[in-house]
Amino acid sequence: MSTATPSPEQAPAEEQPFDPLDFPQKLRDAQRRAAELYAEIRAAQARLPWSREPHEGWPAVTDRGREREGREPSPGWPAADAAAYDELRAELLEVTAYVQTHAWWTTCRDNGVQGPDLVAARQALKTAKGAVPLAPDDVDTAA
Repeated sequence: MSTATPSPEQAPAEEQPFDPLDFPQKLRDAQRRAAELYAEIRAAQARLPWSREPHEGWPAVTDRGREREGREPSPGWPAADAAAYDELRAELLEVTAYVQTHAWWTTCRDNGVQGPDLVAARQALKTAKGAVPLAPDDVDTAA
């Protein structure tokens, strides 16, 4: 019988501990797309009138020391803008559903990541490298 020590190439590779923050690329890409869509929606909301439908608005009211701000009349949104907004929102819902139900989260649970640790991993995805449109380094470089 041979009791020779196996060479390093033959030795079993040590398993790396599971890292719940080692997100798959497709998951990071989806989170990035969700952030981009959210930004597009916010930009559309800032540009469009406050009411999607035409609305007459209302006057400011001061009643017994309480004030309620008024709203100017709104012409409503043009049909093309409403359709574009609806498309953005539908895509955002689809992408966020993909992120929330991705198999990575099951893999995390299967590896013992649960409760607050799973929540922390989900939160970390929102700022993970490649999962956000702009990182702090991007801003420094652009400045």
